[in-house]
Amino acid sequence: MAYDKALAALADPTRRAVFERLRTGPKPVGRIADGLPVSRPAVSQHLKVLRDAGLVADQADGARRVYYIDPKGLGALRAWLDQFWDQALAAFAAEVDDTTTTEEESR
Repeated sequence: MAYDKALAALADPTRRAVFERLRTGPKPVGRIADGLPVSRPAVSQHLKVLRDAGLVADQADGARRVYYIDPKGLGALRAWLDQFWDQALAAFAAEVDDTTTTEEESR
């Protein structure tokens, strides 16, 4: 279950804010921390949790690390969420088919 660590990591509101800041592209810790109500070391700890959950990855850029959303980890979370969407669509299609059949039979 790759998604369980991702869900646990995103349960924290500060961690979600850190993750959301990467939506627009890779960033170093300093840019991620700008404007957040926590210190840069705290942001680094949140990034470590997100990295351990497979949601972000990092790359060396000189003396700093640049973080970005890891599509593989996000894909595992999305696949888990998609199963609910697929079930909802199947239930909707079944309801439409049932309604159409009932209307045709009543004519």
